[in-house]
Amino acid sequence: MTIWNRIKSACVAGILLVAASFPVYAQEEKVVPQSKTDINFSFAPVVKKAAPAVVNIYTKQRVKVVENISPFMNDPFFQQFFAQQGLTYGGRAREQVISSLGSGVIINPKGFIVTAHHVIKDAQEITVVLSDKKEFEAKVVMKDPQADLAFLKIDAPEALPFLEMRDSDTLEVGDLVLAIGNPFGVGQTVTNGIVSALARQAAGVSDYQYFIQTDAAINPGNSGGALIGMDGKLVGINTAIYSKSGGSLGIGFAIPSNMVRSLLASKVEGGRIVHPWLGASVQPVTKEIADSMGLKSVQGVIIRKLYPDSPAEKDGLKTGDIITEVNGASISSERDLQYRLVLAKIGENSKFNYVRDGKNGSATVELAAPPENPKRDLRTISGRNPLDGVTVANLSPALAVEFGLDDTAGGVVVVAAGGSKNGINIGWQHGDIIMEINGMKITSSKQLESLVSDAKNWKIVYQRGGNINSLTVTM
Repeated sequence: MTIWNRIKSACVAGILLVAASFPVYAQEEKVVPQSKTDINFSFAPVVKKAAPAVVNIYTKQRVKVVENISPFMNDPFFQQFFAQQGLTYGGRAREQVISSLGSGVIINPKGFIVTAHHVIKDAQEITVVLSDKKEFEAKVVMKDPQADLAFLKIDAPEALPFLEMRDSDTLEVGDLVLAIGNPFGVGQTVTNGIVSALARQAAGVSDYQYFIQTDAAINPGNSGGALIGMDGKLVGINTAIYSKSGGSLGIGFAIPSNMVRSLLASKVEGGRIVHPWLGASVQPVTKEIADSMGLKSVQGVIIRKLYPDSPAEKDGLKTGDIITEVNGASISSERDLQYRLVLAKIGENSKFNYVRDGKNGSATVELAAPPENPKRDLRTISGRNPLDGVTVANLSPALAVEFGLDDTAGGVVVVAAGGSKNGINIGWQHGDIIMEINGMKITSSKQLESLVSDAKNWKIVYQRGGNINSLTVTM
């Protein structure tokens, strides 16, 4: 054998040895559908079962608008001048009808419907259109703006198709879901996707930031519609989308069905749902807090303050306790705790697991309705002062829960930031908590009215969004 042949043989042997070290993949056999069942594989059976229970909702709101009869009325200077004089810009007032649309879900054969609160907010007329095109006037029987849910009732002559609710805690990321609603008013539409995340936040949607996130296309008009699982049961109420264009970008949010179920069983006063009250202010456990307390993991929320004589205090929880579980559900953030409290019932016991001084413990807490103590005593401040035109109320646990505020903060809360007759615009916002004026701690709306009226210069300490701010005003 020549030297060249020897070299060639060695190279071939080396190539074969290297090739043998790689796994061999057999080409997958491609097959055509073998049966009619394979050919007809579809979500249609699930949709056929669920779609009749999803309705379209049309609302009308009548508002008065002022038509300017002079070009000067479009100038901000003249608008401000007339506003200070209590005038209406000298224009003609006319009535305008604002229409909007959304979706809803029948959850009871007698015509009980759940939808998103923002769909029917401020509506004076609500029309429900069934899948068979029959129309009914609807009445609001219960609403919860904090949860962005509302419950309607229509009077139908026969039993209606409805959706059963599934335990939304059984959902997992990756589960297939369908969204059914009336996007853009084009009529009932079905889109499919998966659960892409759980316990998500969606800013500005509701006070209870605990949403099912899905990539099923959800567009304007889908709000209040159904998110269903492959068993055809309701797992969520579609409520919001993440979008920069107004259309679906593959990120939609739905309120869990467990929230709907819980609100149905809640105490109702004046059409408003009353939520259970714990009476504890908490903050998340950070890595620094966990390290300082010798915790093995960053989990739970730490109680930083207790409301006097609250359920939490009466039933054994203490400041500094780290709440790790409520009724068997893990707690890792304030919104987790808030959501689990909403799912609980007033007057029933809830089990809280906690860590105290490095040791595990538990407490059985009987949650109560938040008391309105002190009474809100609404007062609208007037005069040449920084609060002119602002309506305030005494902060109580009931008012704190209603507005989504810290019930241990104390002080007086801004419930309406009306217009000032003196042209003063400090920028007060609904939910601001006024805590001090000129070094005096504010304890009541009556005291606030007196203090702000008697002063000439004002140093005001207030809380907004959990942050403490100060403001100095000289007039």
